[in-house]
This record gives sequence, structure tokens and C-alpha cells, in this order.
Amino acid sequence: MISIRLRLSTITTVVTSILLISLGLVMGFRVGRTGSLPFGLKLATVDAWLAKTPLTSLSRLTGTPEPPKTLSHEPVNFDIFWEVWGLLEQDFLETDKLDAAKMVDGAIDGLTSSLEDPYTTYLPPNDNQRSSEDLAGSFYGVGIELGYIENTLAAVAPLKDSPAAKAGVLAGDLILHVKDDSQKFDSDTAGWSLNEAVDHIRGKKGTIVVLTVLRKEANNNQPFEIPIQRDEIIVKSVTLEFVTQGGKRVAHLTLSKFGERTQEEWNQAVTEILNDRTNIRGIVLDLRNNPGGFFDTSIEIASDFVKKDIIVSQQGKQKSEDYLSSGKYRLGGIPLVVLVNRGSASAAEIVAGALRDDLQTKMVGEKTFGKGTVQDRRELSNGGGLHITIGRWLLPKGGWIHKEGIPVDVEIKDNPDTKEDEVLLKGIELL
Repeated sequence: MISIRLRLSTITTVVTSILLISLGLVMGFRVGRTGSLPFGLKLATVDAWLAKTPLTSLSRLTGTPEPPKTLSHEPVNFDIFWEVWGLLEQDFLETDKLDAAKMVDGAIDGLTSSLEDPYTTYLPPNDNQRSSEDLAGSFYGVGIELGYIENTLAAVAPLKDSPAAKAGVLAGDLILHVKDDSQKFDSDTAGWSLNEAVDHIRGKKGTIVVLTVLRKEANNNQPFEIPIQRDEIIVKSVTLEFVTQGGKRVAHLTLSKFGERTQEEWNQAVTEILNDRTNIRGIVLDLRNNPGGFFDTSIEIASDFVKKDIIVSQQGKQKSEDYLSSGKYRLGGIPLVVLVNRGSASAAEIVAGALRDDLQTKMVGEKTFGKGTVQDRRELSNGGGLHITIGRWLLPKGGWIHKEGIPVDVEIKDNPDTKEDEVLLKGIELL
């Protein structure tokens, strides 16, 4: 293990996928590297059955002659695994679908799935890279939020000043075709999943991807091409806006995730707030739709409000530990309200829970997601990632919110049919 950092997150359902961030969820984890699979298994030993079976090159895998052990130190018999592998290779009709790498990925995925823990997962190399890019807060691409309009891939919104926006992509454009000469790729998008769309539209900096789009009431309702040169896309996780409502001027501080850039962005926002401290009534900390991220960043952010006391406690298989405020307390004493919803999870729940338990801060919106476990992430030798649940975390007063979430003091939902943000307005009202 070359470095250790705790991270937290959740699995949430998304309507749209964002090319700005990785798909699905960001798991919580420590980071390490290992050259072997779980329980010391290296793919792998070809046993007696396999030795008597004719093999093609697809099945000739090498590894250690030592048999893997179970937790009770009983030998594990892999005869059936190799028997199935050999029979598939020998008899499966569609030979072109016999991909050794995908078959191994599927076997590892089945291994983690058998534990029936949604947070203990295997990420193949491509998915693991997306997860890393999400937490890093940057990647190379075009900067489009993707979704579907009447089952057709569409641009929900281009990021401001992104390559896509500069090239002329507009919200609502239907993306019918993608062409990338650098990858010798040229295909319609019909039937694509959002994962496939991300794979084909992202790419190396400086390369060109050509999107064929259909825009309502434009170009005589005929498709047209938009070439876009890929560049680095920076995804901010902290935004600050000073809002005046009902005679009150407040700092609306939005935290969308806990990534690698979050602490630096947070420090900049804190400086702006302190420079304007005498002119604001308070802070509305907006954690809505924040799926989590780095564990230690959540502690540092909570420490700007909590002078001392426990921020969170962790109960592991081997030991338990309390994590205390670092005592920065830069925003301490400023009136505060926290906004949350069902998309607020993991590290976001740590911050919200600490502010509620330690400071009795009011929470507005909807009950949070409810993820109270910590994952350890191992970087594997094939570029994939293994996330393992290693413990549970508890709120300062000892509550475990897993699958339960944190209830709010004022329950209110934003009405999508209005231009107003009703949840934000209620938060400002309570300051």
C-alpha cells in the first residue's frame, strides 16, 4: 500500500449522466496497491481437470501453484470454475464473444457480489479511471451533461466555457452520431447506454470528436455536424454566491462533492465570506445532491464550524477511533442553516450530522440518503479497483444512520415548475 486516505460515498440513482463527472457513484475508500487478488489468489492454477482438457490460447492463464485458502483455511476447489471456462471456450456458439479479460472481470464481480454488500465492489479499469477522475475534479473531454430526450441521447446542458459550449452545442441538442478519427470510431448513438456515450465522447486532450446533432427548428430540421476539440474539463465542487432575500444578505455556499480540489476551493470561499463577514446575516450550506467523497475532507470542512468535539467515529473490524475537530473554526459563530435531500450521502452526511449533533444546526429539505459505512479502495495491478467495506461511521452522539438517513427540521421540496428555489428561500428565512 503506497498511500492511505479515507473516502466515503454512496450509490445514487441518476436521471442524467454527466461527462463532467464519472457515472454512478463514488465509493468511499482508503487507497492502496496490490499485485494480487483477494485471499492471495493469482489467476491462476490449472488443476487436474484442466490438465486433461485441450486448451486454446484463451485458456492458458498462468500463476501460482499454491491453492487459495478459505477463511477457515480449507483448500478452495476451483475445478468447477475451470471446467466451466473450458466448456464455454469449447462449445459456446459465438466465439468472438469469448473475451478473457471480460470473463475474468465478470468472475471478480461475481465474487464481490456474493457478499451482498452494494458498497463492496470491483471496478474494471475503465470504470476505476472514471472514479479517479471524478474525485480528481478534472478530465479530458468536451464538457456536456448527457441525458435522453424521447429515448435519444441528448445534451442536457453544456458546461459554461467548455469546448462543447464554445463549439456551439446547446441544451436540448439530440446527439445522433459520434465520429472520432483518432480512435477510428464512427457510429450512430442509437441504443447507447450513458456509459458508452461517455467512453466515446471523452478522449485525449487536443483530439477532435465530431457530434452529429439534430436541433429543433434549426437547419431546416436536418442533422448537422459539430466538431469539438477536447480539452481539460475542471469540475468545481465548491461555489459561493451572495444572495439578498427579504432584506437579508447571506452567503449561499454549495458543496457538490468532497474531491481532491475541494479543500482548495473551500479555502477560497471561506476567505471571501470572512472578507464580507460584516455584511451578511449568515451562511446557507447547501449539501443537496452531494454523494460524498474524501473522508478527511469532510472532517476538515466540519472543523471550520465546530471548534472542538467529535466530528465522527469509526468502528472497524480491528479497532474503533474518534475523529476530532482540527480546531480551525474559521466560520464559527456565524449563523448557519444546512440544506440536504435524498441525494446527500456519506461524507455529506458526516458534515450535516456533526453540525446537527454538535451545534444543533437546523437542517432544511429532505431526509438524507443514509450511507453509514466506510470503504477501503485497493488499486489492482490490472488498473481496476476493489472497494471493500471495512467499517461503519457514527455521528457524534453515537447514531448510525445507515439506510435510515438524517431527518430534517423543516421538510420542504423544491418545485421544479417554478423559477424559485423554495428550499433555499426557506433556509434564508430561518437565518
